[in-house]
This record gives sequence, structure tokens and C-alpha cells, in this order.
Amino acid sequence: MQLLPTFDLVLFGGTGDLAMRKLLPAMYWRVTCGQVTPESRIIGAARGELTREDYLAQVRASCETHLGEEFDPKVWDGFAERLSYTKIDATVEEDFAGLAAKLKGREDNVRAFFLSTAPDLFAPICDGLARHKLATSNSRVVLEKPLGHDRASSAEINERVGSIFEERQIFRIDHYLGKETVQNLLALRFGNTLFEPLWRRGRVQHVQITVAEDLGVERRADFYDRTGALRDMVQNHLLQLLCIIAMEPPATSDPDAMRDEKLKVLRALRPLVGRDVLAKAVRGQYKAGAAKGLPVVGYLQEKDVPPDSATETFVALKVEVNSWRWAGVPFYLRTGKRLQERQSEIVMTFEDVPHSIYERPDEAHALNRLVIQLQPEENITLTVLAKSPGEGMRLKPVNLSLDFSQTFKTRSLDAYERLLTDVIKGNLTLFMRRDELDAAWQWIDPIREAWQQYDERPKSYTAGSWGPAAASSLIGRDGFAWRNEL
Repeated sequence: MQLLPTFDLVLFGGTGDLAMRKLLPAMYWRVTCGQVTPESRIIGAARGELTREDYLAQVRASCETHLGEEFDPKVWDGFAERLSYTKIDATVEEDFAGLAAKLKGREDNVRAFFLSTAPDLFAPICDGLARHKLATSNSRVVLEKPLGHDRASSAEINERVGSIFEERQIFRIDHYLGKETVQNLLALRFGNTLFEPLWRRGRVQHVQITVAEDLGVERRADFYDRTGALRDMVQNHLLQLLCIIAMEPPATSDPDAMRDEKLKVLRALRPLVGRDVLAKAVRGQYKAGAAKGLPVVGYLQEKDVPPDSATETFVALKVEVNSWRWAGVPFYLRTGKRLQERQSEIVMTFEDVPHSIYERPDEAHALNRLVIQLQPEENITLTVLAKSPGEGMRLKPVNLSLDFSQTFKTRSLDAYERLLTDVIKGNLTLFMRRDELDAAWQWIDPIREAWQQYDERPKSYTAGSWGPAAASSLIGRDGFAWRNEL
């Protein structure tokens, strides 16, 4: 692999869940692969009073947990040499002086500030970096989602961050775009001619995008209750996946060429406003049930959740794209917590043959489908009909599958590994541009406003199910079904 330029990666929120579970193990792997120069530094920054030794002990314990048998003490020693810690409270001016001291004399290195904090701290942190002259021309700032809680707050954050960093320096991260399967979806679409004639109205019957979690809110209840599934998942992950599916082929692989096409999709989404929201959007909230065979409480019984909360833990939407390519093709989006299993997938169902001359399965199983699975495993499967062995010409569905672990016999990069290396390289292709984010919020805000206007309370669903019955009715009214319900 290509050696990365020497860098200083500063992880604000460096003792938090994301840093410990994803970011630091991702950088451990980059050290393992020999991509990180000995002079590069990773600096954890948080409010706690920790010595470097304290911090290293926390990071090692987390890496051992999340890497399991792949943790190597010899690699750890090299990784630990690059690690340090500094105490920073974004509201305390003097704390930035400690970071400035650590970065002094290293102005020529790439500087990446990863803000794994609450969004209301993004602007104060950037202000502190500017006052202490830490925001150099060779710096990048990484903003984790959600970026604000609506269009107005998002614009305010972008305005303040944009007053310090240029747009080319701002990396708005959506880790779903770093997944290997999404990269292969781009390769499938734009590196081959096979599917292009079929990737359109008249050939595609409908598209489903599901991001399901079997976990509850865990330790994020305070954050989650102020956010909900619509803003936590749909505004970023699901809309970005929709853009990848629906975008036109860009003229080049240049980052802005790719992001220009995604922006066109967001601007072509048919608005969901007023009573239209009640017909095409379902919100749900899980009640007590079972997960992995064990009883679990409902959302309202979770710690730190108000007993009268109306926050949705599930959303299903019918979305339409007003373009020549996709007019009349429905896109069904679905996400939720405490669902039956952890699953993220895109299902593209193609139109049936106009006239069949053979005995076939029932209509629901006779259709060709392209299934792009992002988790728990990453693979791409095309379902076609083939002759069943024996006499006669009876057809049955069979799968043509690309399983990455079996095909390539190598470890795939974790999404954060890819995205962090792109940050250090300065590659913006997989990150959201400001106008993209604004267009996504512009489409999302009226849905939430309609729920408030019509006092649309979440429909309850049992933990361990696939969500409220209304989600099945949403797609069923058009004569379709979610893939897990076929």
C-alpha cells in the first residue's frame, strides 16, 4: 500500500465510544499495513485528566477487545509510539495551548482534526484552533454526523466552520460511503456496461434500502431522544445510499464530479410535505420484546429516556425521484432499532418478463433481483431464474454471488480505515459537500414538521420484529413486499 504523508491526527472526543471502537483500531490497522510513517502522530483530546500512560492503557484495552485474535503486541508497540494525549475542554481557552505546544514545529505535516463530539462543539473547537493558529493551509477538519438538528442549525455550523476552514479542508463524514460494498457498487455501475441499460425506469420495478439494527439505544439515549431515526439515519446514511443508486454517471472520478451528480439526485427528490407525509412516511417506536433470545425493555423504559417520549426509533418512507431515469420508480427506505436482525442492504427488483413460456415460481420469487448487502457480511447477489433439474422446464431462482471474503481471500478495509486515509490524502470523493448537506436537510425538515403539525405519534412495534405493520402496508399498497417478508 502507498505510504501516507506524515500527519498529526487529533481526535477530539478521543476517549469516546467512536474513537475507541472505530477510529483508533482503524489507525492500528494502517500501522499494521505499513502505511503510517514513524514520524506521524495520533493525539487523543478529551476533557478527562489523564496521563499518557492512562490513555495508552485505555486504547490498548479497547484494541484488544475490538481486534480480538488479530491484536498483535508487537504491532501495538509501534502503534503506541505514535500515540499521545492532551486534555482539552472546548470551552476552556487555556486548554488549546497544550495542543499548540504538541504541534509546534510540525506545521509542514498534514493536520487532521477529527471532531467526534456533540455538534454544538464543532464551532467552538474550530474557533479555538483558529485563535491558536493551529488551522494551517495543510489542515483538514472532519465533522461527524449529525451536523445540526435541522437546516438552519446545520447552516449555522457550516458558516462558522467555513469561516475558518476552506471547503476543500472540510470533510463531512458518512461512514457508509467508506464500506467496501459501496465502493464495489460504484465499480459495478461505472466500471461495466452490463447493468447500465437496465439501470432505469422501464427496467427497474422498485428499489428497497434497509438499514436495520438489532440493538437498542444502548448508552446513547440522551443523544438519541433529541435526534430520532429520521435525523440520525435517514438524513445521511439512507439518502447517501439512494444517491449512489440513482445518480447519473459522472464525467470523471474527480470528487466534485461525483458530488455534483449526488446533489442532482437530492434536488430531484419529490418533496414530502403536509398530509402527503402521513401517507408516505411511517414512524415507529419499539416496545418490550426479545433480542437474540433474551427479553429487552421498550424504548420508554430505557435509561435516560423520558416516559412520554415521542421520538421515533423506526422510519419507513416511500420516496420518488423526479428525473427522466427514475420517474415512476418508487424507492422504499427503512431503518430502525431493535429489529429482528442487524442488516443493511440495497435491493433492486427488476421488471418481470412480458410473457413467460415456462412453468415458474410465484410472481414474488420469479423476479430478477440485485441485492447489495453492506452488513453483517459484504456481498453482491444477482437472483436469476434457471431450470430446475429433472424433466420439463420448471424454473427456480438461483443466486450469482460475489462474496468479497471468499473471492479475494483478503481482509477488507473497515469503512473508517478508508475514510481516515482519504482525509490524510485530501481526497474528498466520499465526503458530503456543503450544498449536498443543505439539500438533504431541506428535504428532511418538512417530514418532521408534518409529524409535529398533525401530532403523528410513533406506532409501536415489538422489539425483535421488523417494525410496525404500517411499514408493510406502505410497500404493500403498491403490490410489493420487503425482501425479508417475501
